[in-house]
Amino acid sequence: MNAPKPAGPTRAARQLHTTPASAPRANWPVLISSVTLIVALAVWAVVAPERADEVIGAMVAWVASHFGWYYVAIAGVVVAFVAYLLFSRAGRIKLGPDDSKPTFNLFTWTAMLFAAGIGIDLMFFSVSEPVAQYLYPPVGEGMDTAAAKQAIVWTLFHYGPVGWAMYAVMGGAFAFFAYRKNQPLSIRSLMRPILKKRADGWLGNLIDTIAVLGTIFGIATSLGIGVVQLAYGLHVLAGVPENIATYIWLIVFSVAMATASTVSGVEKGIRRLSEANVIVVIVMLAWIVLWGETRRILEAFVMNIGDFLTTFPSLLLETHAWDRPDAWSQDWTLFFWAWWIAWAPFVGLFLARISRGRTLREFVVGVMVIPFLYIALFVVVLGNSALELVIGGDLAFADTAVNLPERAFFDLLGTYPGSSMLVAVALAAGLLLYVTSADSGALVLSGLSSKIENNSQDGGKPLRIVWSVATGVLTLAMLIVGGVSTLQQATVIIGLPFSIVLIMVMVSFYRSLKSTVDMPPGGVTTGGTTGDGPDRTDQAEAPVSARARALTTEVAGSTPEEHVADSSTNATNPPHTATHN
Repeated sequence: MNAPKPAGPTRAARQLHTTPASAPRANWPVLISSVTLIVALAVWAVVAPERADEVIGAMVAWVASHFGWYYVAIAGVVVAFVAYLLFSRAGRIKLGPDDSKPTFNLFTWTAMLFAAGIGIDLMFFSVSEPVAQYLYPPVGEGMDTAAAKQAIVWTLFHYGPVGWAMYAVMGGAFAFFAYRKNQPLSIRSLMRPILKKRADGWLGNLIDTIAVLGTIFGIATSLGIGVVQLAYGLHVLAGVPENIATYIWLIVFSVAMATASTVSGVEKGIRRLSEANVIVVIVMLAWIVLWGETRRILEAFVMNIGDFLTTFPSLLLETHAWDRPDAWSQDWTLFFWAWWIAWAPFVGLFLARISRGRTLREFVVGVMVIPFLYIALFVVVLGNSALELVIGGDLAFADTAVNLPERAFFDLLGTYPGSSMLVAVALAAGLLLYVTSADSGALVLSGLSSKIENNSQDGGKPLRIVWSVATGVLTLAMLIVGGVSTLQQATVIIGLPFSIVLIMVMVSFYRSLKSTVDMPPGGVTTGGTTGDGPDRTDQAEAPVSARARALTTEVAGSTPEEHVADSSTNATNPPHTATHN
């Protein structure tokens, strides 16, 4: 139990952290170029869908055949870099001044990381991928015990540590440069140690534009998956027609809700409900375990985790050089690595904002472990339950999972007692996750296309509305062209240029970390201006953003300022939630 908070420190902390930050100006070169490209692509897709599908397919085939090895290599490099962050002296560096305390206590921070592992796309792939991998593995005949075991391993591999390592790199870099180096929360800030003044010129604008395009395609892919899956859920529950008109209605609904949260502040309620989804989904999984093959699921959980841990090193750099299952690689590994890369700025910003005051090592451990625990639980329970049906002879379900994967999740729920209740709960959770993704995506895109001047600023409301509409239009256009598969193909293409940005971030991050580690004691005095200079340990703590403040209010029932105030009152006796190295 916390000790009573003295009035003095509490008021001071609140005055310090609640200083409002005005909305930044739009970065017009980035905004105009990215919006123009997105609108042009959307119009082309709607006017000439067959030609668009043909061109996109040809581009993906070219990327897969010429750069498949590159995507695999990037994944290996990112994991190695995260290992450096974890085991080197750099892991002791605080994401903030040396005397800073975590903005959120350990329970709240863990809950937020846990919530970051959930998404409507996880409902999609946790059922469809294990079945697809069982029937059509990259190597071998499939449909045997070995294929069943490896099917879950492949799904955990695609949804596991590699992707979260990419998030850890971007999130750690954002937090380090923002809270340690006093730089704005923007992509170009991460590049200052290597680009210097060029980060503020055309090269910085190009990098931000690539980041915007990667982010919006990543978000559009998730929303597209959500649209087709929710449309089927509505069809199962209420008989709503499963067609383009329903897709349009769902997209308009997400845009309207994102816009409403922007102009009215109802995002707090949406966020509170979305955090509650974690509990709801866990209850749903428990129901499936209890009413399904409980023993097999529990045994499979232990077996699958063991298989994954023992095979991960060999899978990480597996290029299938002799087998060359190009179509499989394109549909699975290359798509997932490109998708994770595209999402890295989005999720990285969120992770950075909730991790101020923690050490880099603590940040990496939390990001790599906590979300994956939830994902593993989801994949093992639903994936093995789906395999149970297929191995038991339900060929209709197998065909659905492979050819109409958006239906597999709800069809699986329909096999359990209380299926109507399960479908209703899953549909409600999916709708909230869908809306929250659209809302949060608009927030991040508005920041990436603005001239952020300090790390407490969010993109302006007009820009958030623009990006919520643009994301909806792009999602609909890609669905018209060829559905979810076209969105996946577009992600493979757009992930390629942003992977170069990811490499540059790692180089810049390494240089700045090395200079910080090598800096002699007492040499850390003032805030740097290039992101590669002295740390900002004598400056007042920056205001916490409105989004981060709202997140804490919903999860813990108090504001970040109150958490900071709690830390200040216990300066001589730090709480057990803080990690000290």
